[in-house]
Amino acid sequence: MSPVRIVIVGAGFAGYQAARTLSRSLRRAAEIVLINPNDYFLYLPLLPEVAAGVLEPRRVSVSLTGTLPHVRLVLGNVDSVDLTGRKVTWTDPEGERGEMGYDRLVLAVGSVNKLLPIPGVAEHAHGFRGMPEALYLRDHVTRQIEMAANTRDPRERAARRTFVVVGAGYTGTEVAAHGVLSTDALARQNTALRREPRPRWVLIDVADRVLPGLDERLSRTADRVLRRRGVDLRLGTSVKEATSDGVLLDDGEFIDTRSLIWCVGVRPDPLVEDLGLATEHGRLRVDQYLAVPGHPEVLACGDAAAVPDLTRPGEFTAMTAQHAQRQGKAAAHNILASLGRGTPRPYKHHDLGFTVDLGGVKAAADPLHIPLAGPAANAVTRGYHLMAMPGNRVRVAADWLLDAALPRQAVQFGLVPSWSVPLDTESPEVARPGRRGG
Repeated sequence: MSPVRIVIVGAGFAGYQAARTLSRSLRRAAEIVLINPNDYFLYLPLLPEVAAGVLEPRRVSVSLTGTLPHVRLVLGNVDSVDLTGRKVTWTDPEGERGEMGYDRLVLAVGSVNKLLPIPGVAEHAHGFRGMPEALYLRDHVTRQIEMAANTRDPRERAARRTFVVVGAGYTGTEVAAHGVLSTDALARQNTALRREPRPRWVLIDVADRVLPGLDERLSRTADRVLRRRGVDLRLGTSVKEATSDGVLLDDGEFIDTRSLIWCVGVRPDPLVEDLGLATEHGRLRVDQYLAVPGHPEVLACGDAAAVPDLTRPGEFTAMTAQHAQRQGKAAAHNILASLGRGTPRPYKHHDLGFTVDLGGVKAAADPLHIPLAGPAANAVTRGYHLMAMPGNRVRVAADWLLDAALPRQAVQFGLVPSWSVPLDTESPEVARPGRRGG
């Protein structure tokens, strides 16, 4: 008799934890298959530090085959799921199609950049959801500073030294906080810019404060740090139009820039909508055991799933790494229960607080809802990340120490062109091959 086949779609926080838990419990008692576009788990919270040159890309990329010894990895993007026939179909990196049946299925497809119907944004903005986008931004920012030094047009020079981030949530705040430190360092190293004004960072959000979804004490700390570094906060403001020369705000002001970074939030992976099942704000509805109604063999977790929040009746869990990681473990436990190993458990988790890395020795954190700021918050933040990472801890810590002791290496390779990381993509974790229209 063939062993039970468990297929996991997606290797983000939820999918990785599900695979890891099943691998440790089942070993070879079942066939565990993980389908993912890349061969690594991306520790997304540290991606702003990759874009700023603090961490090298491989530090936040944990090998799937190296850390999941009893899991078969299939490289590919899942295109469709046949719930009746219990099959998944995918396309591999070379364009070949594949199909596989399953006995149990875990949908952990995550999320993609959230788009808004604003003219020009899809063409001129870039998101921040995957490694290709972080590497593009790292090169782009360095390139803009270097090109600013070589133009005699004052307006162009100012535009190339201006960076606009839209969205003052968790990601946008960290990108701006790290970005301003990075460009200050780049400008100091460039002889032609040492007498010029500092590079300008603008952070825009329709909310009335930064980090609107987090505790107000974290918001005040982040606001204070950003303003002291010279970040231009435009709160209660939105983008009306984006062009190749800059962005038009809803108050009528036009900001000249060549850099528009889109961090307004995320939406569930489009695969969820294609399933034809009940959704909640685009997320797949599941019960408290993470099972899809009518399909007990299918579980969903992470950003793609609308999981009932048992700590807040009537609400759904937030789209955070903290929930995704724990839901992945819960999904694995309930799959084991369906195979006769234990009993099902409902998912229930009280958040433990949040951490926001603001670069340097600055951070905002509320572990166990105790507000911290400055070096103490920074220590808690980095300690949390090291504990949460499933690998590469020593390498990450070493990069942090080197960044504190040595100047950053300011070079750009141009390996990720603009057209390969469009904002409107269903796979931000993969650079688009070939030119647009090609």
